[in-house]
Amino acid sequence: MKLPYYQLIRSKRKTLSLQINRSGELLVRAPQQLSVKKIEAFIREKSAWIEKKTQTLRENAQPKPTYLNGEVFLYLGNYYPLIREQAPKNKLEFEGKVFKLSSADNGSTEFHRWYKASFKKIALPRLDYYADLHQLNYQKVRLKSQKTLWGSCSSANNINLNYLLIGAPISVIDYVIVHELAHIKHKNHSKVFWQLVAFILPEYKTEKQWLKDHGHKLHNL
Repeated sequence: MKLPYYQLIRSKRKTLSLQINRSGELLVRAPQQLSVKKIEAFIREKSAWIEKKTQTLRENAQPKPTYLNGEVFLYLGNYYPLIREQAPKNKLEFEGKVFKLSSADNGSTEFHRWYKASFKKIALPRLDYYADLHQLNYQKVRLKSQKTLWGSCSSANNINLNYLLIGAPISVIDYVIVHELAHIKHKNHSKVFWQLVAFILPEYKTEKQWLKDHGHKLHNL
């Protein structure tokens, strides 16, 4: 069997894991000293899983937007149509029911800029709300546009959040925020970690499922 191309990431972890990222690349996370022979045997063993995940990714792939009149874009869980306008400045506005775009290029830059600003305005106060309410004190927060992560919490309790989440319902944004804040107390996904998430958001599994089912749509900019 010919092995697929893979990226090997070694760390102090004790187990092997596989991941197919949004670009369709196979990521292999392995312990520092584990031999390549054992790693590639594991990849062969999981060949059916790899093929299934890759096929699902292909089926869920979204065509890149054209930013033409009438095209729809996600914002807080709903789709809104786009209207192109002629104006001296490049800008994107949202008027409650439609996006209005004036841009010399295709509009991607304006959407990213607007989504990031909107996420900062809407999500960061919610981060502070949950942090203060449950005494989960973070150090710094950064907003990024990432292909594979919705959020992360470093060992120093610095939090990264993916601003493309602004396309998701506010309850899903809350879930990602709470998920990362919970890592301030528990730096893993142990039982006690999920118990803390459930204590703060009892219905978190619904939001987690939404991301699993629809998360790929949020990257379509």
